[in-house]
Amino acid sequence: MNDHARLVHDYEFGIGAPLSAIDRVPDPGGNLAATLPVWALAAGSIAALAAAANRMRDAHGLAPVTHRIDPQRIAASFSSERLLRSEGRPPAIFADLSGFFPTFDGWVRTHANYPHHRARLLACLGLSENAPMDLAVAQLAMSRACDVEEAAAAYGAIAVRVRSEEEWLGTPEAVAAASGPLVAVEARADRASSQFRSDATPFQPLRGVRVLDLTRVIAGPVATRTLALLGAEVLRVDPPFLPEISWQYLDTCQGKFSTRVDLREPAFDELLTSADVLVTGYRPGCLEYAGLDVARRPGLVHGRVSAWGESGPWGARRGFDSIVQAATGISIVEGAPSVPGALPAQALDHASGYLLAAGVIDALAARTYDGVGRDVRVSLARTASWLLAAPGRTVGHPQATPPHPDAAVAHGSLVTAAPALAEYPDYAWPAPGYGSNYPAWPVRTR
Repeated sequence: MNDHARLVHDYEFGIGAPLSAIDRVPDPGGNLAATLPVWALAAGSIAALAAAANRMRDAHGLAPVTHRIDPQRIAASFSSERLLRSEGRPPAIFADLSGFFPTFDGWVRTHANYPHHRARLLACLGLSENAPMDLAVAQLAMSRACDVEEAAAAYGAIAVRVRSEEEWLGTPEAVAAASGPLVAVEARADRASSQFRSDATPFQPLRGVRVLDLTRVIAGPVATRTLALLGAEVLRVDPPFLPEISWQYLDTCQGKFSTRVDLREPAFDELLTSADVLVTGYRPGCLEYAGLDVARRPGLVHGRVSAWGESGPWGARRGFDSIVQAATGISIVEGAPSVPGALPAQALDHASGYLLAAGVIDALAARTYDGVGRDVRVSLARTASWLLAAPGRTVGHPQATPPHPDAAVAHGSLVTAAPALAEYPDYAWPAPGYGSNYPAWPVRTR
């Protein structure tokens, strides 16, 4: 089995879609140019999604759709932030304290885009919330990288030591991250008491499926946006008290509804007991600690994305795509020990999102036969370990070029990337106003 095929073979339900089509499609080269085989990861995850969608169609007795692997669309969707424009302006991707910083003995990579993460990072450096940027940089420069990493974990901040592949491989964190399938799908003991409603059509095989989206940033929202593209009713739920990064919301909330409600309120309990799918992106155990119990909805499909997986010494740690790249050695592979680099796109996030969507769809297809609830899990670190192990590195590649403007769609002054699935010209609607919907399912219309 070639490594492309292995990408989609590691599912419990044997996704095993033939990926010979990918082998015949040329690497887009410039858009996703990297040392590591980012194109194989990107195209493979989209092929896995397309295959799962056809299995869902088959479960409903519908004819399959011949999905086309379009390099331009895929490259654009994986680097969508490079196409995004609001009022003609590109987004500011990273905040001032998010990035690579030199330390006394190496480098760290930090992530402080959210205000609360920035405050925690400054606290772990012994600084106040209003400390100037140059003081934080100086404090990092006088610290050991491993000390910053451990202090960040203790304070709930996000920073890791930049490692080489050799330093990462063989550690307990790396072994845990690389274990298990790329997409884990596991049946639970609970079973639905009745059939779930479906209004499936060939291009909307998920029509009638209700999805509660409790995710942020990129991977989880990409998964739920994909489910919405295929016809699901997706209601994104955000806490009333946490701020959101506007460009990420605009880039990943197309085709969804949006509400803000506390998970402990009765309104959320009502939503959960009538949902078909729950997708979460919190650290393992956080929602359970808050009282969330998936048993309230027998037969529920629970999709989960995490940074480091749900086992191992880093299972409870926070992380994002850029952080996982730095810790696992990808930053050194794409740069150098003296000057770390990055992938041309946040490919761990996007690929994990599409793979999670594929796993959720397969769990839904299986449930049409047995009514059993299932857990579907992906992690950024597991996706990273696949990418690091894949053959076909390209040393000395050219610099990645921006995605082609033809792969963008516009709604007034907002420009975003078109869907990765080439058969869909656009999402059903652009991102709605943040929290603009009531905490209730929209009225279903045929």
